[in-house]
Amino acid sequence: MSVVSEAQAGAVPEMPRSAKIVFGGGFGVGKTTAIGSLSEVPPMQTEEILTAASVEVDDLEGLDAKKTTTVALDFGRVSLNSGAMRLYLFGTPGQERFWFMWDSVCHGALGAVVIVDTRRLDHSFAILDYFEDRQIPFIVAVNEFDGARRHTPEKVAEALDLDDDIPILLFDARDRASSKEVLVNILEHAIERVRRTGVAAGVE
Repeated sequence: MSVVSEAQAGAVPEMPRSAKIVFGGGFGVGKTTAIGSLSEVPPMQTEEILTAASVEVDDLEGLDAKKTTTVALDFGRVSLNSGAMRLYLFGTPGQERFWFMWDSVCHGALGAVVIVDTRRLDHSFAILDYFEDRQIPFIVAVNEFDGARRHTPEKVAEALDLDDDIPILLFDARDRASSKEVLVNILEHAIERVRRTGVAAGVE
């Protein structure tokens, strides 16, 4: 079943032939996992083993089980409408020392998914500011980690001080169907803004 049919995408105006969607978020929130669950081709990943040296520069609180980190980007691809449209999925590195790469990774993006971990919401503010400052449409996806306390979207939106028009979803980055729902929502949200503003950056 395609993403378009699941979202009744016939109601979405002027579907582009291809578009770039960025998955952003702090260190260890599930960007690599989400892209891996969605991509119809083996995803390209730039994962490296965490070393003792990273303890001195990276905030590893709550990430005891994490053994690798993205040092450049993740990349995957999803085809919609029997291949008539392709979404190219890019994941940003989460550690602050790699944030200098974000402008290159996000250039030309139609929209962004900001993945957050409710155990470390304070790591999300600078990332939300990044997309707001660059006027890239984004939604917030709360990755519900095993054992983490559950919160309603309304509570998370309040804690992050989000505008009312920013969609917020709960999802499991490991689950393809759950990640597809997130992908559908950012596509609809971004294209709706294109329709309102006439600005079609990142669309071919």
